[in-house]
Amino acid sequence: MPVRHINPEGLHRSPAFSQAVVVEQPAKTIYIGGQNGVDADGKVVGPTVGEQAHQVFRNLAAILESEGAGLGNIVHWTIAVVEGHSFDEGVAAFQQVWNRADPPPAITVHVVAGLNPGCLVEIDAVAVV
Repeated sequence: MPVRHINPEGLHRSPAFSQAVVVEQPAKTIYIGGQNGVDADGKVVGPTVGEQAHQVFRNLAAILESEGAGLGNIVHWTIAVVEGHSFDEGVAAFQQVWNRADPPPAITVHVVAGLNPGCLVEIDAVAVV
């Protein structure tokens, strides 16, 4: 695959994210809009960040699978979590769905005042196939 995950010397190294991801040549790129913890009926799945994060990952996986890809193809995601809510449950959900053999994507996290009604977390992503 024409993708390189880089973590240059002198920068923090984490098993949860890469500092940057380089796409070397043209490739199929999937830009996924912000996914909330809502089911197929548009209903928020639960009142906790953990429940909603699990649904977000199911939504991301469904989108990627529709294009012959998987979560391991994600090279970047942006996470928004509502202020006052810990994202620890979201990290736990990520650890349950991410294949540790895949290099982790570059990640940006924002603490926000609010999201769609009832939603506590939102993730958008870019995947390269």
